Amino acid sequence: MLHHASFGVADIERAARFYDAALGALGYIRVWEDLRPGEPGQAVGYGLPGGGDKLAIKSVEAGQGAPGAGFHLAFAAPDRKAVVEFHATALAHGGMDNGGPGLRQHYGPNYFAAFVIDPDGYRIEAVFNQAE
Repeated sequence: MLHHASFGVADIERAARFYDAALGALGYIRVWEDLRPGEPGQAVGYGLPGGGDKLAIKSVEAGQGAPGAGFHLAFAAPDRKAVVEFHATALAHGGMDNGGPGLRQHYGPNYFAAFVIDPDGYRIEAVFNQAE
């Protein structure tokens, strides 16, 4: 259904460092960038190697970023180990814990996930939902 999502971020360099690390743990990379230090409208796109972007981060003025607490975005992880790495890496790069790695059986018997709030206040999740 979705082609991609975009997040407005106050500091594109800080956000790019965070997403390079956190999404890198899940196998996603920068697939494009439009970085022009000191200029407005900068952006970075993330996706699978050889593909298009599924998440773009875009520089916006302060206060125009994250939506309310009801919004979150979940990223598919290749395995449980990647979920654990995503969580640890995100915290090491400025994220805030919003639920450590583990089974969430109320979502299903194999739903293994971790939850983080990024430096701009976006609630993100990594999930692996298969038997191991």
